[in-house]
Amino acid sequence: MADHNKLGVRGEQLAEEHLKKKGYSILDLNWRSGKNELDIVARIADTAVFVEVKTRSTAFFGDPIDAVSIGKQRRIIQAANDYLEQHELDLEARFDVISIVDSGNELTLDHVEDAFYPLA
Repeated sequence: MADHNKLGVRGEQLAEEHLKKKGYSILDLNWRSGKNELDIVARIADTAVFVEVKTRSTAFFGDPIDAVSIGKQRRIIQAANDYLEQHELDLEARFDVISIVDSGNELTLDHVEDAFYPLA
């Protein structure tokens, strides 16, 4: 596995642990709908939380959250709609981003709740 893939897998594991510690139930990991993917689908109370995880080894090129473009947001929202429909879940939906910078010496995790909203 390429180093950047290992970093991504590690980031998703750290994000999953973080969410569990905060009381979230994990419903799915790396769920796919066509070409779209949801990194983590979690639930807290009556809310389905769709979490995009962005992991980098350095913040030199900016905060990893900045990599969640409008196009990426649209794909996540479409996949979330598919997920809710296929699993027949009648829950509020929220879109979070977990940004991780793991340099090997230092780890920074930032959980941004309601990071973006579906466009009307």
